[in-house]
Amino acid sequence: MAMTLPSPTSPLKIGTRGSPLALAQAYETRRRLSVAFDLPEEAFEIIVIKTTGDKIIDRPLKEIGGKGLFTREIEDDMLCGAIDIAVHSMKDMPTLQPEGLVLDTYLPREDVRDAFVSATHERLADMPSGATVGTSSLRRRAQLLNFRPDLKVVEFRGNVQTRLKKLEANVADCTFLAMAGLRRLDMAHVAKSAIETTEMLPAVAQGAIGIERRKDDTRAADMLSAIHDTPTGQRLAAERAFLAALDGSCETPIAGLAELDGSTLRLRGEVLRPDGSDSIGDDITGAIEDGPDMGRAMAAKLLDEAGAGFFDWRS
Repeated sequence: MAMTLPSPTSPLKIGTRGSPLALAQAYETRRRLSVAFDLPEEAFEIIVIKTTGDKIIDRPLKEIGGKGLFTREIEDDMLCGAIDIAVHSMKDMPTLQPEGLVLDTYLPREDVRDAFVSATHERLADMPSGATVGTSSLRRRAQLLNFRPDLKVVEFRGNVQTRLKKLEANVADCTFLAMAGLRRLDMAHVAKSAIETTEMLPAVAQGAIGIERRKDDTRAADMLSAIHDTPTGQRLAAERAFLAALDGSCETPIAGLAELDGSTLRLRGEVLRPDGSDSIGDDITGAIEDGPDMGRAMAAKLLDEAGAGFFDWRS
């Protein structure tokens, strides 16, 4: 049976958060679907959904519920049929989806590195002792304090534009953004420098866009398969298996990155204490198809190496 394609009078509804970056990701998804099926962009309707995470920006995520704060309302709308698919920044996604939903489509991954942003300094290494760094990321905070304990870190939540305004208002001397987000917003010039992954390992799935759908929606599944990027899926399978086995919440500073070289996958992972006082990591290589098993094995190794006292701060 032929697939019934969407049309301007009966569009496929794409759910997204309303920030400029989230919209840029939704527009990219719409463009790729439009090209893949030779349809006008009007056959895809962008539906903006405000999430709890967008409404509460004055407190750290770990205090108000973690990653699900950026997805819950969107997923509820998908389950009730108000939208057909949802576009997400994968680093914001919990490792488990609600019953009835599946996340198995990824667009080609962008630059995974963190961007150093400052009005007065060119590189992180140039920051003087006692300088103030603004970040809402538990992972970035811990990594910074691990190798620059002389810096002061303050909470810095909000979308890209909000954080840049805070920087202009001298709330902090510098901040960090994802290079991927800046590139998708045509704002790469904002970064004074990109921090290499050997210096600051990125968040799991950083730079990747994921598209979620209802499990029983075969039309959405068939359409999304046309724009799925297999190498990104292979990398994220390893990274998210590592995250899920280690701790899938926003309460533990975790970094991870998988890279492909031919038929080989390299996985690096790191877990830290929030105050940066301790960090443990690993670096392993194996076959691409073994990526998820590698992620779980690395998590088990790091948990064993951390020992019983490593996570005492969570109790």
